[in-house]
Amino acid sequence: MPFLRVPTAADDKYSRGVVALRTGSDAYPGAAVLGVEAAWRAGAGFVRYVGEGRAADAVIARRPETVAATDVGRTRVGAWVIGSGTAAANRTEAERSALVEILAGKAPVVVDAGALDLAGGTAAPTLITPHGGEFARLMDRLRLGTAGDRTAQVAQAAVALDAIVLLKGAETLLAGPDGSVISVAAGTGWLATAGTGDVLAGILGALVAANPHAPLLETAAAGAWLHGHAGYIAAGVPESSGGHGHPIVAMDVAEALPAAVADLLS
Repeated sequence: MPFLRVPTAADDKYSRGVVALRTGSDAYPGAAVLGVEAAWRAGAGFVRYVGEGRAADAVIARRPETVAATDVGRTRVGAWVIGSGTAAANRTEAERSALVEILAGKAPVVVDAGALDLAGGTAAPTLITPHGGEFARLMDRLRLGTAGDRTAQVAQAAVALDAIVLLKGAETLLAGPDGSVISVAAGTGWLATAGTGDVLAGILGALVAANPHAPLLETAAAGAWLHGHAGYIAAGVPESSGGHGHPIVAMDVAEALPAAVADLLS
């Protein structure tokens, strides 16, 4: 996989990719923890967490390597992750302004969950990651309806938003603004559990930050595949075995990422 590589003597924490996450909330601090954990485990060289309260405390308790502060300052952010573990209905005007500013920047942005309503017409290259229910609401907002198959709908949404759309599911579909579509087998069914979407968002942030010159659609597809492979490892299911494996939680997937990366680099 060209999107993963072994660091060389010429690398530093910045060249390996800087990810900044504005995710989680007092109601859902775990989303921030899972995304940050996944970004680190997927190979990021530097992870910033931009938030306060219970979410920031939980992030630092779990991953003290993370730099947690509301002011990013002069940090060279390679990719943002926003929205995981938040709800648009509970968003303050200050938070909205901060998200809009991120979307008006130059760094690519992974847009998840509570920030999906802000997708579309942004200056930053964007990758949106809805699940089925969120995607249905998005299609309604875009007035695209539900006619056509799932592949056609994802392509329509990507064209309308001028963004990469990653529709999560048993078969993950990704579409680009030109209407091109990539299908990725999402992995074991054990991934259908709370929090794995937050892990995926962190993986995507890490890969996008580490590959600034790669096509965003292809990078996102690689991240979706890596997420699925880590799910197989976490569930104890060799992909070619046809076995059933065992239940997992989202943190198991994040913790399996180093082994998944090692598999791909071996």
